[in-house]
Amino acid sequence: MKSRQLASRRRSAGFTLVEVLVALLVMAILAGLAWQALDGVLRARDDSQARVDRTVRLATVLTQWEQDLQAVHDTEAVPALAFDGQTLRLTRRSEGGVQLVAWAVRNNQWQRWAGPTLANTGELQEAWLRSQQLLGTEPGTVLLAEDASQWQIFFARDGQWSNAQSTGNLVASQQPTVVQVLREALPEAVRLQVTLGGQVLTRDIALGPAGS
Repeated sequence: MKSRQLASRRRSAGFTLVEVLVALLVMAILAGLAWQALDGVLRARDDSQARVDRTVRLATVLTQWEQDLQAVHDTEAVPALAFDGQTLRLTRRSEGGVQLVAWAVRNNQWQRWAGPTLANTGELQEAWLRSQQLLGTEPGTVLLAEDASQWQIFFARDGQWSNAQSTGNLVASQQPTVVQVLREALPEAVRLQVTLGGQVLTRDIALGPAGS
């Protein structure tokens, strides 16, 4: 009788080692589950924020793309809009003169380069020639996206879309020169197709009145 009472007192005095180990194991499991749930929430939040950031950045890029095209200005000294399969070059009206801008996809990077404002025809022609050798590391180059590929440009001519590298309509220069040189007329609109992160982005932009 006394031994039973003694054992009962010992059990009521505290937990056994096995009970403590079992409790610790349960707590460890619960802590692990809680951490996994918290980690999942944090990862979902980071992914959501990254998607929002990409969307905002892309919207900014497309706004700049539209502004460049709607500000196209034909100086007749150099092509106002030309695409060679890698780079789209254009001349746009800028405060104090004309600015040469180049959009390109190279090494899976979508880039935009903008040169200084030029007011002299000779300087513009020289800048146009230099722009055909851009490497993507020049001052004024901005990285737009790092996962770009399959870049293509189409021009709308007479209401029909065609490859920008095909020959367009030829028109005479409006400058009062002795010899009239035929040049390619500006298209009515430009279609952009570029693959970003495996998804194809398409955007159609009509040229602004500055290009006429």
